[in-house]
Amino acid sequence: MQKKSINFSKYSSFKIGGTFNVTLLDKQSQADEVQGYHLIGACNNILIGDNPPPLMMLNRDFDYIKIENSSLVIGASTPSGKIASFCKKNNIADFEFLSHLPGKLGGLIYMNAGLKEYEIFNHLLGLKLLSGNYNRDAINYGYRFTNIKEPILEATFELSYGFDEKKVALFKKMRSNQPSTPSAGSCFKNPSKDYAGRLIEAVGLKGVMQGDLFFSEKHANFLVNKGNGTYKDALFLIKEAQRRVYEEFGIQLELEIEILDREYLKIFT
Repeated sequence: MQKKSINFSKYSSFKIGGTFNVTLLDKQSQADEVQGYHLIGACNNILIGDNPPPLMMLNRDFDYIKIENSSLVIGASTPSGKIASFCKKNNIADFEFLSHLPGKLGGLIYMNAGLKEYEIFNHLLGLKLLSGNYNRDAINYGYRFTNIKEPILEATFELSYGFDEKKVALFKKMRSNQPSTPSAGSCFKNPSKDYAGRLIEAVGLKGVMQGDLFFSEKHANFLVNKGNGTYKDALFLIKEAQRRVYEEFGIQLELEIEILDREYLKIFT
């Protein structure tokens, strides 16, 4: 398999990370060849550490969209913006929220990404994983969660027509309170019947700087990078938020972003 050198301080949405080699998974790759790798996509919800584990990403073989057997079939490395544009051009419904949700399809499916009740699994029919094809019912999924443990190659969705511009405007409004400063999106999952942003603000961390990183004053659940933020600074603020919220409210904040660092994975997995 080929490798690609990626500077994560430019590639990731967080703008944090060094330059590391990433192995490219292609259509000839076998299951035994991906053992030990951590799959990444557009890195919109990932914090790359100073010493990441072996990384892998899909190559361009998996960037495609097609209508087949009255279904919408999409390769897992297809960017969300490309999917949204295709659906608008072809008057396809139910994917309007992707116009304001960055990432590639595989990552969006892996974390069941969405905006409020609009989630990627809502209209999913089945998946093609490295080990074979699976119906949606064979996957355990929930709020920002799936039990998928192998590369996602392709997804098949219900096909309905009627692209709705009003929904696009709605999703734009829903995202209007989120900062445009580099971040990895929502840092923590919302606890049951509460909001991570409210809890972070309540323990006094909103706007507090650690190096060039801070929990945004616009939305406290966004850990943002002012310019030269580092992995160590990000990890400090993440742990500090978890510590303070637990001590004050007895709530353990669960990460929505994924941290890829050998030492962190050794301790927390």
